[in-house]
Amino acid sequence: MNILAHGIGGVRDLPVPESFFFTTAAIVLIVSFVLLGMLWKRPLLEAHADGRRLPAVLSAVLLSTALRIVLQVVSVALLFLTLATALFGIATELLNFAPTFVYVIFWLGVPLLSILFGNVWRALSPWRALADATVWVLERGGREARPVLEWSGRWGRYPAAAALFAFVALELANPRPAYPRTLAIATALYSYWALAGMAVYGRDAWTRCGEGFAVAFELLSRIAPFAVRDGTVVVRWPCTGLGGDERIRGTLVFVAVMLGSTSFDGFSRTITWSNLIADIRADLAGSAQRTVDLATTLVNVAGLTAFVVTVTLTYLGAVWAARALTRSRRSLVPDFVLPLVPIAAAYMVAHYFSLLVIQGQFIIPLASDPFGRGWDLFGTVGWAPNVTIVTPETIWYVQVGALVVGHVAGLAIAHDRAVAIFEDRRTALRSQYPMLALMVLYTVGGLWLLSRG
Repeated sequence: MNILAHGIGGVRDLPVPESFFFTTAAIVLIVSFVLLGMLWKRPLLEAHADGRRLPAVLSAVLLSTALRIVLQVVSVALLFLTLATALFGIATELLNFAPTFVYVIFWLGVPLLSILFGNVWRALSPWRALADATVWVLERGGREARPVLEWSGRWGRYPAAAALFAFVALELANPRPAYPRTLAIATALYSYWALAGMAVYGRDAWTRCGEGFAVAFELLSRIAPFAVRDGTVVVRWPCTGLGGDERIRGTLVFVAVMLGSTSFDGFSRTITWSNLIADIRADLAGSAQRTVDLATTLVNVAGLTAFVVTVTLTYLGAVWAARALTRSRRSLVPDFVLPLVPIAAAYMVAHYFSLLVIQGQFIIPLASDPFGRGWDLFGTVGWAPNVTIVTPETIWYVQVGALVVGHVAGLAIAHDRAVAIFEDRRTALRSQYPMLALMVLYTVGGLWLLSRG
């Protein structure tokens, strides 16, 4: 089983034609749009973003220094274990701890935790933990821990977008992304990027704008019903953290990388793209393997870039149309970018749900023998994962449900922002016609990609 064979369920044996799902999803969005226009008459998300405080004792435990230190120690230990197993463990991907941990447990598990429980990455980040430890040591030695440079904010989130793009390019464009030695180099390079950025610009500034995973998980955490406000944990309605605008530069490009990468992942497993890669390999059959791998990597990177650009341009087109319909003098790009976040989350759930559920189980035997040397540290090396835990039909229904819910949430967030911007309800409603068209396009396109995988 390929670590990157994402296990998307087939749809050939569904009780109704797949076109039924496309039509139904579009109808659900249109009906939701009508209901939002009739019932959602004033902005609600920002007004309820503060939520209600959890009991003081529970908040104190969850935000305690002791718990944070324990989590940080574990995260740093896992980072070094990942590096060690990738460098010195068995070269076979499925017998090495690092690939499954990075591509399944980390890349799929942490986003899910963020969506459910809030910005847990602030406590789980091993790079933040190492930076915190460094600052603590310096201050205990009587020295002041100060960043080398002041973060001006001019670059916005473009550094984080570049870091995330590099990771997804490794995952989706490299012929052997799960090869442990390649993964070791990538992990070391990203660790340098994260730690050097924090040293130069400070922990908070680099986490907010430069560290790709931190930015991704923070944006996804705004969906969660939990958040930290004024030193206490609050519970709130889901997605209220996505109310308002987002004026940090580069946010659109960053979200486009999130959304475009999962879309390209689906398209890369269609017959069309598979045939293209096969033709390239056939044309270069007499060349060295490195040449073949480089050519296919470049083509995959080009495809990935095309999907990111497509997401960006379709969004800008919808916003341009909304501005034209409302005759607004202000740019609406910062106002409607956050509705893309639940859509990106929906695409991640739809594309990777089966991978997390099925292949995530393999971390249990791998934990007992992380280097692939025949160990049995925890007595679980013989544990057999249940690869039939979900059926292809169940996977498909989860995918459809995730996409529809994510796009309806995006539509609601955009509508909430529209009624906050435009005093006239008709103007607010007109601004959402292009957003509805965009949501229908993304929904049907996402379902088509899943059905072709």
